[in-house]
Amino acid sequence: MSMTHAVPIPPPGFDDLPVDEQVEYVQSLWERISARPEDVAVPDWHRAVIRERLVQLDANPQAGCSWSEVRDDLLRRLRGIKR
Repeated sequence: MSMTHAVPIPPPGFDDLPVDEQVEYVQSLWERISARPEDVAVPDWHRAVIRERLVQLDANPQAGCSWSEVRDDLLRRLRGIKR
C-alpha cells in the first residue's frame, strides 16, 4: 500500500509531545481510519493466517479458549489477580 502524496513521518511537532499525548494522537488517527472499515484493506497474508488458524481449530477444537475465558483471563491480569 502506498500513499498518494507524501506525508512527513512523524508529523511536525509529534516528537515534542509527551508520550501519553503521542499515544492519544495515534489513537485519534486510528479512530478516524476505523470509522470507515470498508476502506481498510485486509492484506492477503492476514487472510492466510486466519485460514490456517481456522484449519488448526477445526483439527483440534479443544486446543483453544472461548472468548469468555480469554476475556476473564485478561480482566484478572488487569486487576493483578493470579489464577
